[in-house]
Parts: sequence; structure tokens; C-alpha cells
Amino acid sequence: MHTASLSPDAFESVLARLPPDLDVDALALATRAIERARKIVDGKALLRLALARGPGGLSLNQTAAWATMAGLPPLSDPSLKYRLDKAVPFLKALMERQLASQARSTTLHWPGRVLRLVDGTSIEQPASTGTDWRVHAGFDLGSGSFSHLELTDGRGAESIERGAPVAGEVRIGDRNYANAGPLHRLCQQAGHVDFIVRVRWKGFALTRPDGTPFDLVGHLATLSQDAGPQDAGPQDVLVHARVSGTERLPMRLIIQRRPPAHAESTRQHLRRNASRKQKRLDPRSLVAAEFLIVATSLPALGYPADEVLTAYRLRWQIELAFKRLKSLLHIGQVPTRTAAASQSWLYAHLILALLCDGLSQEVLASSPSGRC
Repeated sequence: MHTASLSPDAFESVLARLPPDLDVDALALATRAIERARKIVDGKALLRLALARGPGGLSLNQTAAWATMAGLPPLSDPSLKYRLDKAVPFLKALMERQLASQARSTTLHWPGRVLRLVDGTSIEQPASTGTDWRVHAGFDLGSGSFSHLELTDGRGAESIERGAPVAGEVRIGDRNYANAGPLHRLCQQAGHVDFIVRVRWKGFALTRPDGTPFDLVGHLATLSQDAGPQDAGPQDVLVHARVSGTERLPMRLIIQRRPPAHAESTRQHLRRNASRKQKRLDPRSLVAAEFLIVATSLPALGYPADEVLTAYRLRWQIELAFKRLKSLLHIGQVPTRTAAASQSWLYAHLILALLCDGLSQEVLASSPSGRC
């Protein structure tokens, strides 16, 4: 059933799922989404229109017709588009209030620490050949829901620094987030913040703690020649990554040999990719393909290497969350062509995604009682 078909009574139940201290009408006025009480006089009606146009799956013409049938004032297509375009700051602020309201995480894996995954997903406009918009997200493993959502255009780069950290946070990202400068700044934040990121063999300029250069690929080649049992535990190496000038980022490299079939599959992919681009394949990449390499600022005491790897492997949770956005809410491609219309459409979807997060967590938190 489309969101657009919700009766007024059903929409009131949707509003009841928003943060209890949120005054939707006051927020619409504060963000100047509504300035004059003409036709659309309050934030609730504006939100309802945005949900009908966005995740409701209606065109502008259908939304205008539906609004009249639902008892809202009649609107022409241009008038409706103007109001939804102007509602972008309102919808963004509403999404941010939702995120702030559910930012209470439960402890997972390590007492006193909050595990948060970060990633981004690309979104295209009609007939596009690249990325037009990008949703940057943080996903709280304790609450099982998004803790940060940020919408940028296609030029918005992924960064470990997107989203304010919380006390005790351990931020987990893939290789796109392995950048020494942002990681160093993240660790300088108040409240005991750490990171776990996957590492490319050439991602950092590395030294040993005594300042001598550390050749990561040379070290991997030694491990490869010295191959032990397949189920051997990970190796833990303390290194420093150059940030700028004399500034260094202390961290641990945790190195785990991958299963032979996985390593060979990666090597074949690297060879095909180099052949397709008509580039010479760096032999060091073939050496690194044999290993999973993770960097972390967490100390060895209390955070064993195998547990750090287990935490990193939970990244699939945020990938599933993005798949839900694209397969269930169909957020992967916007039907609009202008920036304001696309933002309005996307923010409406993200608001609904957060409402769904809250509902799913309530279902998971409820336990059956009595006999079946």
C-alpha cells in the first residue's frame, strides 16, 4: 500500500512515531518552509505531501489530485512543486531531529564502547551515467539503526569524519576511509573515540615506533613465504602512519591470511581489471591479495586482534541497510531532475526509513509471551 493512501487517522499514527518533543508545525515555520498560511498552513500537511510524492510513489500530478481527495486544499502542479522544493530545509531538519532522538546506543561487544559503521551509497538521476547524489550514513550496531544520515551531491567525498562522534565510539569503515589525516582528527575528538578501517597496501606512509621505515608489502611477502596453518591467528603489528610534517598516527595493523580461494579470486579480478584498462598490474597488489589488513587505534590490551577483525566483519550490516533503502524504498534512482526536487524526494524517503527503523526495533524488542 502506498504511503499516499494513508487515511488521516493512519497518518496521525505516523506522526506519533516522530520524536515526542518535536513540534512539526513550529519546525516548518522555523525553517521557513511555510511563511504565509495559504493553502498549506502547517508542517503536518507539508510532511504528508512530501511522503506522498516521495516514498508514496506518486507523480506531481497524482500527488496534487490525491491531496484534493484527501481533503487538503487544491494545488496546481507548479504550486505543489514550489512548496516541496521550499520544504527541503524542513525535511532535512526533521530527519536530523529523528536521528538525534534515537542516538541512544546500547553496548555491543566491548563494555563502554559504541560500535558504529560508516559507509556511503550512490544515487542517480534519470539518464545519468554517474553518481548525482550520495547518502553518507552511520549505522549503530547496538540499536540496529542509522545514527547519521547526510545527503550530498555526487562530489561529496566519503570521510571518516562525517557525523559527530559519541563518547566511547569505535568507528568502522572500509578502505575508502583509510586516510591518515581524518583518522588522526577523529582520534583527537573528546570522549575516547577510536577507529577500525580496512587498509590498502599503499594507503599509508608507515614507520615503526622507533621511526625507521616499515615496508608493509615486504612484511607480507615474508609472511607469505613463511605460510603456517590456514587457521593460524592474525598477526598484530604496531606502526605509525605519517599525517603531515612530523605528525604521526600510532595504530595497530592486524593482518590475517585469507582463504586461498578468496585470494586467488581477488588476483584474477586484479588481472582482469588491469587488462581492461590496459595498465600494468603492480606485483605488490598480488602479494597483498593474500591478506586482510585492518588498522585500528584500539590498544592491544582489552581489544585482541581476533575480536577487532570480528568487529570489522560486521560491516555487512550497513550494506544490508543500504540494500533495504534501495530494494524496499526504491531510493537508488530519483525521478526528478532539479536539485531542490531531488533533495525533497530523497529526504522524504530518509524520514520514512528512520520511521521504519524505529518500528522494526520495537518488533525485535517485543518477546512472545504465553503459549502458542
